[in-house]
Amino acid sequence: MLSRTADHLFWMSRYTERAENTARMLDVNYQSSLLPQSAAVAQLGWQGLLSISELGGLYSSKHDKISSRDVMEFMVKDESNPSSIVSCLRAARENARAVRGSLTTEVWETANSTWLDLNRMLKSGEFEADPGQFFEWVKFRSHLSRGVTLGTMLQDEAFYFLRLGTFLERADNTARLVDVKFHAVESDFYGAASEKDQEYDFYHWSAILRSVSAFEVYRKVYRDVIKPERVAELLILRADMPRSLHASLNEVLANLEMVVSDPASETLRRAGKLRAELKFGRIDEILATGLHAFLTQFLDRVNELGSQISREFLVPVHV
Repeated sequence: MLSRTADHLFWMSRYTERAENTARMLDVNYQSSLLPQSAAVAQLGWQGLLSISELGGLYSSKHDKISSRDVMEFMVKDESNPSSIVSCLRAARENARAVRGSLTTEVWETANSTWLDLNRMLKSGEFEADPGQFFEWVKFRSHLSRGVTLGTMLQDEAFYFLRLGTFLERADNTARLVDVKFHAVESDFYGAASEKDQEYDFYHWSAILRSVSAFEVYRKVYRDVIKPERVAELLILRADMPRSLHASLNEVLANLEMVVSDPASETLRRAGKLRAELKFGRIDEILATGLHAFLTQFLDRVNELGSQISREFLVPVHV
């Protein structure tokens, strides 16, 4: 396969996954903002969302203060923000158009109709009228894109690069979410909390789980009250949790193995080493050495893995 074709396929799926993850984080912040809370706590939530995406500087250059309305507009409709939903879905559609011949009709029409429907919804004010419904629509279109890919694409190199982009992006986004949200409530690991604090904690950890569709999964796996260390274990180490770091790296490694021609590939070695640390890791060891340090290092290694994939297979022009 031509490296340029592989590049478009890889980034098409990454941008689609990024749009979904942005919608997930915005949705959980929006739903949380409807709960009784102080203005300071609400502002911290929106500030954390900008921090997850590393967009605090760009946002500050355009807005004087952090407000729910401005952050949502910035993360949904601002075309100058490369991680906004409109920017991601446009980029996904443009990458799909560039490799139209490598996609099935169903995959192309899904990407194209998503972009056309998005423009119609933003112009008609549907996002402002019901943000929660809009975020659900973005998530559904991403699910549809993955389902159509799995259900209609020949499982050849084009398919593997699509899957590779999806799960590398998912690993990056889940790690960012866990890092920022845990960092915000670091004190929860220590000391006794008041009844009011415990009630807030329940909603906070529930919101984190719901943002990655893991609330019901947590209940099924642990059958217990929500505890921070178990949330961390579920989202980092559980291979059977679809959006966990371990599950994402399993998919990255499996799809890499299908496209590498050299068994001694440095890209494959790095992916395998990172997956092995998640496969054989223990949450108590991770917490003992520091969750933030672990996730920061993980993000650095995932980003380097993405660069390595670009150097070995793709056109290394993205940043």
